[in-house]
Amino acid sequence: MSQQLCIQCILPDTFPGISFNDEGVCNHCQRYRGRDASEKQMAKYEQKFVNILQEKRNSATYDVLVAYSGGKDSTYTLDVLVNRYKLRVLALTFDNTFISPRAEENIRNVCGALGADLLIVRPNPTMLRRIFAAAADRELYSAKTLERASTICTSCIGIIKNMILRTAIEKKIPFVGFGWSPGQAPVQSSVMKTNARLMQSTQQTIYKPLHAIAGDAINPYFVTLEQFEHPEKFPWNVHPLAFLPYDEEKIIERIKQYGWEKPDDTDPNSSNCLLNAYANQIHRQRYQFHPYVWEIANMVREGVMSREEGLEKIEPPEIPDMVDYSKRILDKY
Repeated sequence: MSQQLCIQCILPDTFPGISFNDEGVCNHCQRYRGRDASEKQMAKYEQKFVNILQEKRNSATYDVLVAYSGGKDSTYTLDVLVNRYKLRVLALTFDNTFISPRAEENIRNVCGALGADLLIVRPNPTMLRRIFAAAADRELYSAKTLERASTICTSCIGIIKNMILRTAIEKKIPFVGFGWSPGQAPVQSSVMKTNARLMQSTQQTIYKPLHAIAGDAINPYFVTLEQFEHPEKFPWNVHPLAFLPYDEEKIIERIKQYGWEKPDDTDPNSSNCLLNAYANQIHRQRYQFHPYVWEIANMVREGVMSREEGLEKIEPPEIPDMVDYSKRILDKY
C-alpha cells in the first residue's frame, strides 16, 4: 500500500502522531504560522547573539568551538562565525571512521582557507563500530528520539554533542557552534545557554545504552559528574543557520571559494558520512519513514526548499554500493 503524503510538506502517514484534514494537509502544516513570523524571529535571535558576543568575546583563547563535520552546513557555519562575526574559532572534527575521503579533503582545505584551528578526535575504531553495529541490529533509544534521526546517527551525534560540551567546558570556550539546518532545530533554540541539569538528564539517555555496549571506554566523551556541579562554566549554544537566510545553492557557491567540493562518494542526504546510506535504509525498514523526513518537511514548510526537491531527497532508495560498504564493515562486529 502506498503512503499518503501531506500535500503541502512531505510528511507521510507513517510518521508518528501525524494526522490529515479533509484536504490532505498534515497537522504540522496546519499549525505553521508562516514565514513572516519566522523572519521577525530570525532578526531577533541574531541580535541576541550579537549582544551576548559583546560580553563574551575575547574571554578565552577561542570564542567558539564548532562541531565541524566537513559537510556543507557546518562548513558554512564555520565561514559565518569567522567572517560575519569575526570570531576566533576552534573547529572540532569527530572521526567516526566513516568520514568520506572527499570530506576529509574539504575539512583540511576549508580550515586552512579560513584560518581556523582544527582539532580532530579519533576514538578507538573498534569501540565505535561495535556501537554502530549494535544500533544496526536493534533499537537503543525511545520512539520519540527516532522521529528525527536514525539509531546509528543518534548514537554518533549523541557522542559528538556531549564531547563538544565537555571540550568547551575544559577549554573555557564561551560558545559552541553547530551547523543545524533550519529544518533540524527551531530558531527559538538558536542562541541558548546550556542548561546543565537538563543536559545531565538527556546525556543519560545516550550514555546508558552506549555504556552497556562499550563500557568505560566511552567515558572520555561525556561530561563528568564534577563538571555538572558547575553550571556557570557551561557554554552558550549557537546554530546561526536558523537565524540567517538559507539557500542551499548559494551556500555551496559560497563555500567553494574555500576549497569545498560537493562529495560524489556519499548519499544525497549527507555531504560527509559514508555510513549514512546504511543508517537510512535500516530506519526506513524499521519505521516505514525516512529519518530525514522531519528535517526536510520543515525546510519545505519554511520555503527554503521546494516540495519537489524534498521528495527527491527521500524517495529514491539508498545506493546499494554505499549500503553494502558499511554493512560489510559492521557485520564484523
